[in-house]
Amino acid sequence: MNEGTEDRITSLDKREEDSSFNGLRPRRFENFVGQQKIKDNIRILIDAAKKRGEHLEHILLYGPPGLGKTTLSSIIAAEMGVGIKTASGPTIERAGDLAAILTNLNENEILFIDEIHRLNHVVEEILYPAMEDFGLNIVIGKGPAARSIRLDLPKFTLVGATTRAGLLTSPLRDRFGFIGRLEFYSNEELMEIIGAAAGVLGIEIGKEGALAIARRSRGTPRIANRLLRRVRDWSQVKSKGPVTGEVAKQALKNLEIDDIGLDSIDKKIILTIADKFQGGPVGIETISASISEDPGTVEDVYEPYLLQIGFLDRTPRGRVLTRPAYEHFGRSVPKSMEELGRQERLL
Repeated sequence: MNEGTEDRITSLDKREEDSSFNGLRPRRFENFVGQQKIKDNIRILIDAAKKRGEHLEHILLYGPPGLGKTTLSSIIAAEMGVGIKTASGPTIERAGDLAAILTNLNENEILFIDEIHRLNHVVEEILYPAMEDFGLNIVIGKGPAARSIRLDLPKFTLVGATTRAGLLTSPLRDRFGFIGRLEFYSNEELMEIIGAAAGVLGIEIGKEGALAIARRSRGTPRIANRLLRRVRDWSQVKSKGPVTGEVAKQALKNLEIDDIGLDSIDKKIILTIADKFQGGPVGIETISASISEDPGTVEDVYEPYLLQIGFLDRTPRGRVLTRPAYEHFGRSVPKSMEELGRQERLL
């Protein structure tokens, strides 16, 4: 990933600067904005587990980065009245690493594993009996002298988080009692989050200012908080007053973010397809070469939002721009592309 990708303010990846917003994380469900269906279902699981005096079922949360999977895991622990230990899939490299984590858990405690789809297969095999029977089967010694012993574990709840649910193996996915998909946030929900964050940070912001930031946040609280910080800095230097709608728009325009959250790289992708390839179809490798980016980065970082807002389509023959993309940039839709769209829909 090149420097431009790492510096993108609209990147969904967690960055060091985002840690400053940890103090803004809600601690209870009533303070967590959005994701109402998931909250309702998990509340039922928690209430039922408490009434039975049992551990909570294993929970899998999936969806794009920045929507609150880590925050929800902390809320689950708080609502259960238990502790939480956190780990990341890529950092659990050996079976012994996982064994050390599991044997140090307390009764009914939460184990949160982020990026759980990146667990290696050996570690995953160890996790199966731990999730089902709360036991670890460990082999001691080598060769003919090797023997297997079983370690009993305290009953615990695994909360797994992933942005790539399709990469989870079926045996692992089937061991979760509840699977929830986090959705992108509405502008109204983001405005509520921005207003709360502004209050904690001591930022005076009006409704129009919050709306201007929300519209450019790609439906993601992580980006909303990041944009709020940038708007605050610009406002303190340039306007030295409250963050109004006009102040927010000027600050975000200065960052080259347009009114629906597209940044300079998004625009480059769209206009490259429009101008060089007549709207498509064009392959991801060709697009990547044209904008000097890695194909994996284009597919995993840039493309999802363009697909989400309906500016790009994936077809059997490659990527194709849609009418809304042309209209957003004030371009007329090529007749050849309209004809191609009809043909693709017939396939």
